[in-house]
Amino acid sequence: MSTALPALMDAVLYHGYSGTEGLTGFPNIGTYLIFAVILVPVYIMVISWFAGEPRDTKTGMLGVSYLIGITAQMWIGMFILTVIIGLVFYGGMPEPLGAAGPSNDSPIFSFL
Repeated sequence: MSTALPALMDAVLYHGYSGTEGLTGFPNIGTYLIFAVILVPVYIMVISWFAGEPRDTKTGMLGVSYLIGITAQMWIGMFILTVIIGLVFYGGMPEPLGAAGPSNDSPIFSFL
């Protein structure tokens, strides 16, 4: 029975997905779509804060600092959530921090 448990865990948890073995998800078509197309209004807004009339550099810098703070908060929060999901459901740290591919050393399944 102990040899069937890892196979069962692989079948139930991992569904045949493996690690990407390389650059993990950043330079894909979705990244270019988001940064080159979706965020164009944000780029125009930030440029207009400094190039438009009336020009107020102090308010523009305040707006840029808000954008940087909100973006950092979202990215850091999602990174922490990704690490927690990787540890709980996939048995190890996500690929940039840990080894590629699934692991059977999940602490949540230590009682099995």
